[in-house]
Amino acid sequence: MLRVAIPNKGILSESAIQMLKEAGYQTRRDSQELHLVDQANNTEFFYLRPRDIATYVGSGSLDVGLTGLDLLMDSESPAEEIADLGFGGSTFRFAGPVDSNFKRPSDLQGKRLATAYPKLISNYLSKLDVHCEIVKLDGAVESAVKLGVADAVADVVSTGNTLRKAGLQIFGETILTSTARLIAAPGKSEAAQTLLMRLKGVLVARKYVIIDYDCPINLLDAATKITPGIESPTISPLANLDWVAVRALVPAEDTNQIMDSLYAVGARAILVSAIHAARI
Repeated sequence: MLRVAIPNKGILSESAIQMLKEAGYQTRRDSQELHLVDQANNTEFFYLRPRDIATYVGSGSLDVGLTGLDLLMDSESPAEEIADLGFGGSTFRFAGPVDSNFKRPSDLQGKRLATAYPKLISNYLSKLDVHCEIVKLDGAVESAVKLGVADAVADVVSTGNTLRKAGLQIFGETILTSTARLIAAPGKSEAAQTLLMRLKGVLVARKYVIIDYDCPINLLDAATKITPGIESPTISPLANLDWVAVRALVPAEDTNQIMDSLYAVGARAILVSAIHAARI
């Protein structure tokens, strides 16, 4: 039975659970439930603190886990990254007081830097040959400067409003852009292949739609340049031998532009269908 770690709370949890549900797995109904056995899929789920998942998987206690790249890097776990799952995006940046002279990471030399990701940040600064005192905090990092425990911070940034309210401004380049990753215990990546295939199917179903249309044969080359599909479009004969039916996958976000382009070249009866699941 495959043993899988899932975030029990935080920004990754809800999206991870929804993705597993779309992939055909049983998911918990109660947020307090920390263990679930999905007999139909021969899979056992453990709902754990997001920060602990890479450690459990890296030690081999669990086979597979869903966690953030930031948490994986900060844990320094030997767990193997299998796939980028594309959700839970976050950006890490440095920030210092508005009236400070912080412009680049090198300005942190000899200073105190507060963060909830000490190993990730320490490794990043080490590569830049910048040495400063890392102050580890579990939350409310933006308050560290005002409370006098740090000169600057390194934290997750979305809009930057929280930092601005704390009298801080972003400086330097982006430290890391993180998203959710599927990870496996060392040597266990093969055990996760069915799960990986299903999750990739969810990603395809979210990203693409099926487009069907009728097209005159003499315009087929122009139409299929607009809808090349993943490998190649499917082309089927119609009762009218001067026309064919075409089916292809197209990016969901481009659907209306593609329909407009197809109509302009002469395609008709253009229909779009959502994808529930896929195997590519």
